[in-house]
Amino acid sequence: MLWFVGTGINGYKGLSLAAVEVLKDCDLIYVERFTSLLSDSDMASLASLLGKQVRPVQRWFVEDGREILDAAASRKVALVTYGDPLIATTHSELRIRAAKKSIKTGVLHAASGIASIMGQTGLHMYKFGRTVTMMSEPKSAISVYNTIFDNLLAGNHTLILAEYSYDEKATPFFLGPETIFKMLLDVENDQRQGMFSENTFAVVASRVGADDQRLASGKVKSLAGIDFGSGPHSVIIPGTLHFTEEDAMALLTENIDTPTDNTQAIRRISAQMVDRYAPKAKEAAQQMRNILRSESDNKGMFEVLDNAEYYISDAERFLRQGKHELAVLSIGYAEGLIDSLRFQKGINPWLQ
Repeated sequence: MLWFVGTGINGYKGLSLAAVEVLKDCDLIYVERFTSLLSDSDMASLASLLGKQVRPVQRWFVEDGREILDAAASRKVALVTYGDPLIATTHSELRIRAAKKSIKTGVLHAASGIASIMGQTGLHMYKFGRTVTMMSEPKSAISVYNTIFDNLLAGNHTLILAEYSYDEKATPFFLGPETIFKMLLDVENDQRQGMFSENTFAVVASRVGADDQRLASGKVKSLAGIDFGSGPHSVIIPGTLHFTEEDAMALLTENIDTPTDNTQAIRRISAQMVDRYAPKAKEAAQQMRNILRSESDNKGMFEVLDNAEYYISDAERFLRQGKHELAVLSIGYAEGLIDSLRFQKGINPWLQ
């Protein structure tokens, strides 16, 4: 038997009565400390509460899973985790492997750290888009940036979980909010989508569930200068804010700047393309038309230009209708028709 037991967000004190009863009946108790930190004092208090030893294990041990599954095949085993036990994909994968081996499993759910962060800020949970983790590896910031972009297009909030790592021989590492902001600003400097800046409104949630938790909201340039102390940390980039969410920022967080709508600074790449290329295509079509008027027997070519201009109009109409793929296709068709005349006549209207 393999039990997955969540402590919730308040350390061992968050264990339910049912969880304590199950753990006291288990032969082996493993405690993972890689999804979030359960302190040494929590570990000692848990062992004292249960009257038996608990074994701390690292990520590789759970990911490998063989020792846990071998023990669970004939004994009562528990894996204790921070928050809810099935939020981490590593735990879900271990449960699937147990099922494949016909090992019975049980789950004792608890408060999720992710849901708690969302709830504490007062932001509406149903308005959160995809959640993402920011690692200290620079390439991680590109994925986070793109996730924020996609979420903002839908008007949704983005929860960014900051990297945390634990080694029994070293001090726990928590990626800080100021580093997250700097990494995103660096990506913006490369991507230039106008999506993230020092004026972007954000929320920082530090140590949610602890006695010294801190929630702060404001512009990136205001939050980046604050020392939020030890982790774990999370950052939220809000999308469109309901008026009750604006009230929550003012009353439930340490609010530095008036909330702003981050979605106003973002446009789909397809819309940016149409805005950029449609005027150029119109100008090239007109230049080609002026050139052809000075020559004779170009009736067929004028018909091609007419179609090119129709495609440009279609692109602008599709964009207004929110049909972004069709808008880009129409611009492409228009440019293709203009280029067909360019190659036939040996002239370049794009440079006129």
